[in-house]
Amino acid sequence: MSKHVAVLMGGWSAEREVSLRSGKACADAAERKGYRVTRIDVQRDIATVLDKLKPDVALNVLHGRPGEDGTLQGVLEVIGLPYTHSGVLASSLAMQKDLAKVMLKAAGVPVPDGVVISRFEAAKAHVLPRPYVIKPIAEGSSVGVFIVTDEHEHPPQELFRADWAFGERVLCERYIPGKELTCAVIGDRSTGVIDIVPTVKFYDYEAKYAPGGSRHILPADIPPGIYEEVRRLALAAHRALGCRGVTRADFRYDPSAGLAGLLCLEVNTQPGMTETSLVPELAAHAGMPFEDLVGWMIEDASLNR
Repeated sequence: MSKHVAVLMGGWSAEREVSLRSGKACADAAERKGYRVTRIDVQRDIATVLDKLKPDVALNVLHGRPGEDGTLQGVLEVIGLPYTHSGVLASSLAMQKDLAKVMLKAAGVPVPDGVVISRFEAAKAHVLPRPYVIKPIAEGSSVGVFIVTDEHEHPPQELFRADWAFGERVLCERYIPGKELTCAVIGDRSTGVIDIVPTVKFYDYEAKYAPGGSRHILPADIPPGIYEEVRRLALAAHRALGCRGVTRADFRYDPSAGLAGLLCLEVNTQPGMTETSLVPELAAHAGMPFEDLVGWMIEDASLNR
């Protein structure tokens, strides 16, 4: 009897559309692997829906809230349904970029200096020497991110907007020039490293999910010592936050600063799983085709993660 897998996707975060695409790709792959699949666009009645459906496993492919911040994980624990990816605490912690940085730093994973302030303070005056980055504390996929350069006389005035949807506090960090590197962890092993080369000025939400928005160089063309250090730090970050299943850690690397120029930006506990996503590409490079990656996540599902 094949497992009945509920693929949880969609939701109501700023990343809803890409979650639907991730969900479709994973659901299709799970069906090809022989699982019985039910696709669910997650709404606020998700506990009731799952209680009626009674699947064996929840394959969580939500990005942002409520699927990435520990909220959905708590619901799944309460109803006793085994699920994929990280548990309640690790999900919640990784989503709060400011708190995650404290944990990473304590574990010896280098992170950029920064300050957390209200969005209004950040909009009034420059809080750091330019160039610097302003990002929401708890959004992913570069949603609501600004790079403030010497060309910008004033901070981004969008932060004042009444319809600003990304939280009242923002994280301001110094901008690190150089390369954007990423590395996944699958179980207890780190993958290879991709160098993401944007074909647009800033690797934003559109560049991440539009074909041609960026070029992925795998393996990254960086010194072997740096390559291995990225792999080591990705696993150290995964463990420091108590993550499970699949994660992806993002780094900046300034070659002019050597090893000191390598800094971890964040750990994604619900990385994208679309056809243009990084984790499937990293898994394939490690000899794990997409169907096998999805099958591995389903078999890895559990409670008390």
